Amino acid sequence: MGNLKYSQYDPAILQRLPAIVKAYQLPDSKKATIQILNSFLPFVAIWTAMYLLLDVSLWLTFLLAAVNAFFLVRIFIIQHDCGHQSFTTSRKANDIIGEICSLISFMPYRYWAKSHNFHHGHNGILWEHRDIGDINLLTVKEFRQLSRLEKIRYIVFRSAPVLFIIGPVWYLLVHSRIPLINMKGWEHARRSLMKHNVLLLAVHLGIILLLGYEAFLLVHLPILVFFAIIAVWFFYVQHQHETTYKQWKDKWDYIRAAVQGSTYYKLPRLFHWLTGNIGYHHIHHLNPLVPNYELARCHHENPILDKVANKITFWQSLRCIFNKLWDEEQERMISFREYLRRRKLERRG
Repeated sequence: MGNLKYSQYDPAILQRLPAIVKAYQLPDSKKATIQILNSFLPFVAIWTAMYLLLDVSLWLTFLLAAVNAFFLVRIFIIQHDCGHQSFTTSRKANDIIGEICSLISFMPYRYWAKSHNFHHGHNGILWEHRDIGDINLLTVKEFRQLSRLEKIRYIVFRSAPVLFIIGPVWYLLVHSRIPLINMKGWEHARRSLMKHNVLLLAVHLGIILLLGYEAFLLVHLPILVFFAIIAVWFFYVQHQHETTYKQWKDKWDYIRAAVQGSTYYKLPRLFHWLTGNIGYHHIHHLNPLVPNYELARCHHENPILDKVANKITFWQSLRCIFNKLWDEEQERMISFREYLRRRKLERRG
């Protein structure tokens, strides 16, 4: 998994990458329109089929929910690009499309976009705000300094059931409803979140009144659950792989964080399509203005991007589940088991 440690990369090559990627940042209205159609139309069709199948088979309905979650991922990627103002050339169009997407995805458009853009500007920095737009991570040294109760809390938080099942659902349905970030400059985003909550409630109450509570509880809610799990898994794999990049603020480098701190999640072409090409995450972090529908072309037309990428396959990505702490000395993620083994050796020594 991965290629080289970052210290082994040629700095001259790295400095060339932003210019290479910049050539692909121009939005294409035709491609954007096609993506809206081939994302929304299948989503609505499958959603309708699920509703009609409620009296036939709940299992079949939930199976379709897992399929439709991928089309919701595509819809969310459209929202994500709109938040970067990269989906179309029109800011107004991006904002309208993004707001519509957010009513389906439950991810607040403006508030989440600001949090996500913050993540892009600070990805991989080891500082007090590292959990904004990212999954919280401690270094080995920081973990050692915790009290026993704090260690237990962190271990539970980083456990697979919490991180990949309970956490995603909590984040989507509860955490994303509350304006928890109190930093200066977030006032407009906080207000927009509250407006989003009101509109979201009104829209889905309307659906319940029109189609019955089953339309939400047994159709849309299962889609949201599967969607949240898929989204968090992809985000986790893209930034908390073994050879990722983490550095303190005074030594942090944007290009290093983009290339080494992100992965090229090498998946079958169908799954790249279903997930809006977000697997080409190293390119996305080099330049978030590149629309998702140009990421694959950018990667394949420039072999240097494949050469420097932290490539990871699906089967390799499963090992990321055990990545719990950042080891500053070895510049890699380690498991709790490795951490405990080292502690035992240190005590014996």
